[in-house]
Amino acid sequence: MTRIEFTILDQNFSVLVSNAQLMQVFCEQQALPIEVHSQGVVKSRITQGELQFDVTQLAQQQLGISVDGQQWQWLELPTTPTERKKNFIGLAALGFKLVKSANVIKAALAGASIAGYAWLFSWQFALMLVACLVVHEYGHVRAMQYFKIKTKGIYLIPFVGGLAVSDDKITTRWQDVVISLMGPAFGLITSVFGVVLYYATELEIFAAVAVLSALLNLFNLLPILPLDGGHVLKSISFSMRSWVGLLVCMAGVGFGLWLSYTFGLMLLVFFLFVGSLEILFEWRARHASHLLPLDRYGQVFSAVMYILVVAGHIAVMMHFADSENVILSLPMKVLSS
Repeated sequence: MTRIEFTILDQNFSVLVSNAQLMQVFCEQQALPIEVHSQGVVKSRITQGELQFDVTQLAQQQLGISVDGQQWQWLELPTTPTERKKNFIGLAALGFKLVKSANVIKAALAGASIAGYAWLFSWQFALMLVACLVVHEYGHVRAMQYFKIKTKGIYLIPFVGGLAVSDDKITTRWQDVVISLMGPAFGLITSVFGVVLYYATELEIFAAVAVLSALLNLFNLLPILPLDGGHVLKSISFSMRSWVGLLVCMAGVGFGLWLSYTFGLMLLVFFLFVGSLEILFEWRARHASHLLPLDRYGQVFSAVMYILVVAGHIAVMMHFADSENVILSLPMKVLSS
């Protein structure tokens, strides 16, 4: 990705260009929305008028700039030296081999996850747990595909969970919210489907799937980075003000530490360490962030969606709170303690 800086109308602008496409425009380090003006021309609105970009010559390393349709000015994009390209040929070949072997890695991790959970509990529980994880991560993948973000697929990590890996970076806070919430939303669908099958067959295995899925996804919705709930919280709070985002996310870390101490969740401490690093990087790059923030409507709508998904999972757990089966009633007892 190439960053170009220029000054027009006594204001400092910068643009991000990648793969012959204009990805983002900044004015005084604030991201501006990009709209299509005409064939090969995009625009961004500024206080002094309208800034237009001719992207037809990006492949030839040139970008046209005009204010309110005036005469075009052309900027030369910096080119990558041939020597540097040659130096990366070996790394590119190695990366290609790793991509080809990705399916082998996925299969190995999935097998290790099933074997590990079966060793700790039972093979029935292992299959249920892995199925819930796969559905959850598939929700993230589908959301990425909706936003035309290339994905590498789902990786199951033994004794940790799962991970949906993407090839591209997100460009807006809204994308971060939707991608983060689609995992728990798909998990909610799994829980509801499990409840339906339980009443249709009277087999407690389906009720166990519903409760397990609700518990896993509710944990993932905790407002703690790098969990999904933490990403939603970060996108909303950093869209308000950077210092608000920092304070809110650090409060989430404090809540996570209390939770880890109260329930002895040592794995959560590792997550909190990773999340703290993410908060630090987000704060340090706040002035150069390429993410388009949420407007007020987007902030409220994101919060409402988050609350609805959380409420759905709690409702599934409450449905089995009075069950005579200890396993089915345990999650609600933990939640209410």
